[in-house]
Amino acid sequence: MRLETRQLFGTDGIRGVAGEFPLTPQSTFLIGMALADDLLRSNAQPRVVIGQDTRHSSQWIADRIGLGLSSRHVELHSAGVITTPGVAYLARSRGFHAGVVISASHNPWTDNGIKVFSGDGFKLPDSRELSIEREIFGLLENPTAHPEPVHLPPPSLPGESSLRAAYIAWLAGNVHTDLSGLRVLVDCANGAASVEAPELFRACGVQASFVHSGPDGKNINENCGALHPDKLASRLAASPGDFDLGITFDGDADRALFSDARGRVVNGDAVLLLAAREMQAQGSLRGDLVIATTMSNMGLEIALQASHIRMIRANVGDKYVLEEMMKTGATLGGEQSGHIIFRDGDATTGDGLLTALRVLEVIARSRRPLQALVADLKVFPQKIINVRVREKVPFDQVPAVREAIEAAQQELDGRGRAVVRYSGTEALARVMIEAESEQRMNALAEKIATTIKAALGS
Repeated sequence: MRLETRQLFGTDGIRGVAGEFPLTPQSTFLIGMALADDLLRSNAQPRVVIGQDTRHSSQWIADRIGLGLSSRHVELHSAGVITTPGVAYLARSRGFHAGVVISASHNPWTDNGIKVFSGDGFKLPDSRELSIEREIFGLLENPTAHPEPVHLPPPSLPGESSLRAAYIAWLAGNVHTDLSGLRVLVDCANGAASVEAPELFRACGVQASFVHSGPDGKNINENCGALHPDKLASRLAASPGDFDLGITFDGDADRALFSDARGRVVNGDAVLLLAAREMQAQGSLRGDLVIATTMSNMGLEIALQASHIRMIRANVGDKYVLEEMMKTGATLGGEQSGHIIFRDGDATTGDGLLTALRVLEVIARSRRPLQALVADLKVFPQKIINVRVREKVPFDQVPAVREAIEAAQQELDGRGRAVVRYSGTEALARVMIEAESEQRMNALAEKIATTIKAALGS
C-alpha cells in the first residue's frame, strides 16, 4: 500500500485510545516488528531501549512492542517508567540504535502513544516515519503470516534501574550552581516525573516538596501537572513565604511550566525570555536568536527585541522547533506550552527536568525571584478555542472558514494575530487570537470558532 501522507504518525508519534487501532495488541506487536525491520536495513544487530509513562496501558503496549522487536532478534533493554527525554538521552549515550517511548504525554489516561527516537537521540524525520508506516500497513495486510514468537522477552517493568540512574546522573551533572537555598513545590502530574524528579532534586540539593507523585495508572494528568498549572499556583498563593516557586510537569515530563512565589503561572514564553537573556550574557545564545512557534505571544517577541534578540516562529510541535534550530544554528527554542530545547549542551529534545534545573540555576545565580526575571514580559490578551472536528480539511479549502480568518487578520491589521491550525494529536481545530483589546479578541475568536463548527464540527 502506497502512502502519500502519514496516517499513523502525528506531530508526536503514534497516538490513540489504548486498545483501539492502532494501539491494539495485534497492531502494537506488528508496529514493533516494523520498527525492527526498519532498523535491520542499516544495522546488523540493532539495540533498542524502551521506556514508558505511568498509564495503565503502558506496560502491555511496551511488552507488545518489545515482542515485535525481539521477534526479529533485536536486542531490547527496558528503562521501565522514565521520562520521554530520558529515553532520548539513553539512546544517544548508550549506543542504542533507537529509543521507544510508550506515552500519550498530556492526554487522558485512556489514551496512549508510541514515540520513536533514532540512535542520535532525535525524533524521526517525517520521511522515515512514512517509511515505517508503509512497513506497518504491509504487515497488517497479512497479519497471520507473522506469528508471535514462542519465547517471550522479559517484561518491561520494572526495567533496568541502572538506565534510570544514568539519566539522573547526567541531569545532575549539568548543574554548576548551588541550588540548596531554593524551596520548590513540584507537581509530578502522577506521571513519569514521579519516579525521577524526587531523586534528581535530592541529588542537586534542592529543598523540594512533591504533590501528585502517586500514580495509580488512571490519575496521570488528572486535574494536575502542566495541563493545570493554576492548581499549583493556587497552592503557592495560599502559602506565602513557604516556597520560592512551583514547577509543574506533564505526563511524560518533556515540558515544564512554573509559578512564581505569588502564585502566578509562568509559561514557556517567559522561560524562553529569561533563558535567552541568561544565555546571551554567557555568550551561548548563538546568533542572538530564539526559535519559538506560531503560538508564542507577541509580547515575547517585543521583550526579546529590547535585548536585541531575534525570534523566528516555527510550526507548532517541539519536533519542528528543533528542525528550525538545526537549520539556523540556534541554541535555544521552545513552545509556550513548556517544551524548551537547549542546544548549548547535548540535549536533543525538550526536557522538563532539564528546563527546571536551568530555571533554578538562573534564579540562584541572579539572586532574583522568578517574578522579577520576567516582569517586563507584557502579554497581549490571548484566547484559544478548541473545536472538535469530524475531519481535518485544509482551511483554505473551506470558503466560509477561509473568509472568517482573512476578515480577522484584516481587522487586526498588525496589532494582533490570528492563528488557526489543527491539533497534531487530536481531532481538534485550535483558534488562537491575540489582540490589544479583550473585547475584540473574544469576538474574533468566537466568530472563527463558530464558523469552523458549522462547517467541520463533529
